Amino acid sequence: MDLSTVLLIILAVVAALTIVYFQYFYKNPRKGSLKIILAALRFVTLFSGLLLLINPKFVGKDYFVEKANLILLVDNSTSMEEATSYAEISEAITQIKQDDALNQRFNIHQYGFGKTIEAMDSIHFNQSNTDISNALSTVNDVFVNGNNAIVLFSDGNQTLGRDYEYINLNEKSTVNPVVVGDTTQYEDISVGLINVNKYAFLRNSFPIETSIRYQGSRPVSSTVTISINGKRVHQERVNLNNNKSSQTLNTLLEAQSVGIKTIKIEVNPLENERNTANNSKETAIEVIDEKTNVIVVSDILHPDIGALKKAIESNEQRSVTLVKPSTEQSILEESDLIILYQPNRNFRSVYEFLENSTSNYLTITGSKTDWNFLNRAQESFTISGSRQPEEILPILNNAFGLFGLGDFSVDGFPPLKGTLGDIQLNKNSEILMFQQLQGITLDKPLFTILTKGNTKEAVLFGEDLWRWRAQVYRNDQDFKKFDDFIKNLMVYLASNRQRSRLELDYELVFDNASVAKIRVSYFDESYQFDSNANLSIAIKGKDNDFSRVSPILLKGSFYEVDLSDLEAGEYNFTVTVQDENLNRSGTFRILDFNPEKQLISANNQKLERLARKNKGKSYFLDGVKTLINDLTSSEEYLPVQKSRDNVVSLIDFRILLGLMVLSLALEWFIRKYNGLI
Repeated sequence: MDLSTVLLIILAVVAALTIVYFQYFYKNPRKGSLKIILAALRFVTLFSGLLLLINPKFVGKDYFVEKANLILLVDNSTSMEEATSYAEISEAITQIKQDDALNQRFNIHQYGFGKTIEAMDSIHFNQSNTDISNALSTVNDVFVNGNNAIVLFSDGNQTLGRDYEYINLNEKSTVNPVVVGDTTQYEDISVGLINVNKYAFLRNSFPIETSIRYQGSRPVSSTVTISINGKRVHQERVNLNNNKSSQTLNTLLEAQSVGIKTIKIEVNPLENERNTANNSKETAIEVIDEKTNVIVVSDILHPDIGALKKAIESNEQRSVTLVKPSTEQSILEESDLIILYQPNRNFRSVYEFLENSTSNYLTITGSKTDWNFLNRAQESFTISGSRQPEEILPILNNAFGLFGLGDFSVDGFPPLKGTLGDIQLNKNSEILMFQQLQGITLDKPLFTILTKGNTKEAVLFGEDLWRWRAQVYRNDQDFKKFDDFIKNLMVYLASNRQRSRLELDYELVFDNASVAKIRVSYFDESYQFDSNANLSIAIKGKDNDFSRVSPILLKGSFYEVDLSDLEAGEYNFTVTVQDENLNRSGTFRILDFNPEKQLISANNQKLERLARKNKGKSYFLDGVKTLINDLTSSEEYLPVQKSRDNVVSLIDFRILLGLMVLSLALEWFIRKYNGLI
């Protein structure tokens, strides 16, 4: 207890005695024991009250031993099954976990990882991908206090994520890789990455780009064959050696029929080649007989136009043409959809064309928009008021149901530069996004869809849309969510068909079953999303006898079915709404590709570089005893005795309050009994 607190307690005693003296003894002629009892009760009351105000405390110290963390990260991918056995790696892990010296120094934690990381005690080797960088980053974020020794059991071959060699861990963490598998580098020739468009147009040529890679020391020659749906369409000879370890092939092929085409690229194996799983690779392309032509009309240069062009043309079914408002009417007639960017008086001829046609269009307004002209040129909407420039934040309308938004969200998006004013919509409308100004959500549209008959129009009351695309990349390291949102908007505006209450969102071709999913949006008769629907999907294999009917589960603002248990092949499916005569059908294909089988040798050199960068040391699976000795003898991981201050009140405030109440009650009762009140 501090000296100042002791002095305050002494002063409290003196103060309480002084007050009692003046109340009961100073110039008080009454004598007897009654006066002493009442004075004592008053002293208890006053002293307890003063103690409550002082609240005296004393500090106690608790001593404890803090151990370092020993984190066992075990690669649980299928490639490990070829590199080692369950028994061998389990024995190594058990040896570490049961070592007495290690348990005295460390708190031991075990995790398994593939695409994701999770705590586990058993080993399965069933993950179809390996993301070492994600496992290391996750552990680094979880264990932020104390010293951490990470022991990584892996073959060093990663199929997903960032290059783990360049991961920066915190200063108190070290990485000690245990290399699993054969480190001998065998002679190998393989097919690398294939670049091909998702779509091609009938009777047009489409490019295929691929690389053939070679690992070895002698000159070799092999034949590369390209087949479409099992039919050979191209063959080429490649010559590789130690200095020329790869060759890129560029081929143009003609799309001769409509449909999904499976493209297979094969390279003949070398003599005595051990790994032939990577000598072939498949991809697919859809041949279509239509293309959407989008025309962007603008009188100014702006980053929004580039962002829209990139997003729209991310789907090869669509092309974007940039024109001035003075363009000829014949060019506008060739368009399937028109985007008007910040219209001004020069757009008069464009609006005359739109008035005499049934074309659908998207209008984007901003700081360069001529509102006086725009209010007169069209009848869809008007804006009045101050028209002052303002930064407007988007608020997504969760009840929007004209087309599916998937997992697109505007949370945390930067504001658009819009115009402050009263907006009046003169057609049937459904608001996609509301405006938010200075933290207040307004009942005004930022992004809305207008319809009249079969004509559809979308209006975005703000510029700097490019910031949203950049924000999506910042969040996800790709533009997919934004581009998919623009794709869905383009599909809706470019189509004059009646809205469907059952919308499907899926890829025509999946690289492997682990990413195979189908999303479904279902709307009621008023076209509001129905979260209580009973949906099912019937799947039937084209290449096998597989057949299954299963429910589709609700997942937020859409329904989703996971197809990760399906084998490679082509499938037909039908989504049905129970108790309603409503269904949609489609076809998808799952490719037979296992990235874990592309490499058979452990990448010990890369694991060694990872260890050096993170103050660790690499080991082999038969060197676990050396690893244990190094960890137990290192001065860096000695347990540390620490103390924590435990502040405790000298007297519980409830006891003091009880004493005050009791003493006051006794004093009042004695006074009342003796007629002193």
